[in-house]
Amino acid sequence: MIRRVGGAVLTGYFSLAFLATLGLKAYWHDYKSKPSQPLEFPHTKHVKVVGLKCTDCHQYVDKGKRAGIPPMSKCMSCHENAATDRPGVQKLTEYWKNEEPVPWNRVHSLPPFVYFSHKRHVKFFRNSKGIQPNDLCKECHGQVKEMTTVRQVRSLTMGWCVSCHRQNGASIDCYTCHK
Repeated sequence: MIRRVGGAVLTGYFSLAFLATLGLKAYWHDYKSKPSQPLEFPHTKHVKVVGLKCTDCHQYVDKGKRAGIPPMSKCMSCHENAATDRPGVQKLTEYWKNEEPVPWNRVHSLPPFVYFSHKRHVKFFRNSKGIQPNDLCKECHGQVKEMTTVRQVRSLTMGWCVSCHRQNGASIDCYTCHK
């Protein structure tokens, strides 16, 4: 009788561990996957070949809550003449001529009850650690300059954020992030 109960408990334990592993794998895959986008935007080419910095396009990273997606006029200032034979640029030009925004799919998203300000984080790291926005971006967004398609590389869970706050001496008071 005891062997049966012990065997059942052991089987239940391993079944639960297996299911938990599958759940974590699904979660890991979900936030690590690359969302499909209406246009390919190779950061590798724009950063390494053209020499753009994060702040050249994401102009509000140190001025507001969100880093912002560049206006199409910014893209077209180069692509009216550059790489016009490429299908992606032709599609971008089509959006531009039709006065339609590119329907980008969001890559990084936080729940609505979480307050996050790029400006506040950039200001903290610039003032206390001397880290500039272009070097700071990789802390949360990974090596975007190496990506042909941007994907989320950090979990952005509360635990991950709290660990960073503790590591850098930032407040872990609930009201800091939950307004």
